[in-house]
Amino acid sequence: MLGDPVLRDDVDRVTAAAGAHVVHTSEPSSRKVWTGAIAVLLDARAAHRCAERALPRRGHVVLLTRAEPLATDWEAAIAVGAQHVLTLPAQDHELMAELTGAVETALENDRRGAVAAVIAGRGGAGASVFATALARTASTNAGALLVDADPWGGGIDLLLGSEAEAGLRWPDLELQGGRLTYAALRDALPRHGALSVLSGSRSGGDIDAAPLSAVIDAGSRGGATVVSDVPRRATAAAETALSAADLVVMVTPADVRSCAATAAAASWVSTVNPNAGVVVRGPSPGGLRSSEVAEIVGLPLLAAMRPQPGLAVMLERGGLRLGRRSPLVAAAQRVLAVLQQHPAARAA
Repeated sequence: MLGDPVLRDDVDRVTAAAGAHVVHTSEPSSRKVWTGAIAVLLDARAAHRCAERALPRRGHVVLLTRAEPLATDWEAAIAVGAQHVLTLPAQDHELMAELTGAVETALENDRRGAVAAVIAGRGGAGASVFATALARTASTNAGALLVDADPWGGGIDLLLGSEAEAGLRWPDLELQGGRLTYAALRDALPRHGALSVLSGSRSGGDIDAAPLSAVIDAGSRGGATVVSDVPRRATAAAETALSAADLVVMVTPADVRSCAATAAAASWVSTVNPNAGVVVRGPSPGGLRSSEVAEIVGLPLLAAMRPQPGLAVMLERGGLRLGRRSPLVAAAQRVLAVLQQHPAARAA
């Protein structure tokens, strides 16, 4: 949105080099156009017009001038929420960097994968097994990342029978947070087809929240469906995994004591992330229906799951194997269907 034809020519030159398509206009035709552009470049007059329309604040808004910015230019930038005020052609490189970053962000958002966190309603509910089944099922359609966020669980690689496979585990990663490249992380982790696994170790040790957040974000930005196995403890790492999720999955058996424990845990989980539901694992010794369990727990029912035949022996002898008619797969598919329809996942 530039009135100066010389400034428009400068912008055309820089945007072409950045790989962006530029649209010249006097003002956005709608709020959707304003929010949908990868970047907005405007002058002071256009900035004031947009501010008067009360358009929502957004990233990658740049106010451009041909001369040293005046006080009125800075006032216009503040009014419209511009992050930068640049002078062309003197600051071509700064504009190029801003547009390149905007293009990369748009590409990342287009391929961002959904994120799920799986947590037990009570100890022994089978959350780690379900998290593994959910990640394995998701990986049949696209890449998936299974993150073991429970440092005291003994290592989720034992559930997969992959404890002897080469690759990094949590103790091998030296991360302080920040931004990771998923391709590099994926190549360093043990793989099961399209499933990458970041497991804990047998020695325990707390997982810091910042590296966990960086790993989850890297997987999602890389287009993988990320599934975190979250401990039933209110730690900073657990709350980081819960808050990062598009959907929190609580797993509970269908008995009275489990309902009471899950209801108590659900009150904590919902304060961290209200986008939560329950998977009910049968059989019920007292005849409780899955819908009744969900009502007691106070969460929407995501799936009801009958027992997996021979599960305990399977886990002891080579790890989790899933057939097409597996109850775990059927429940995982129902949860994945809900996850993909979630507003946060759809927006991504």
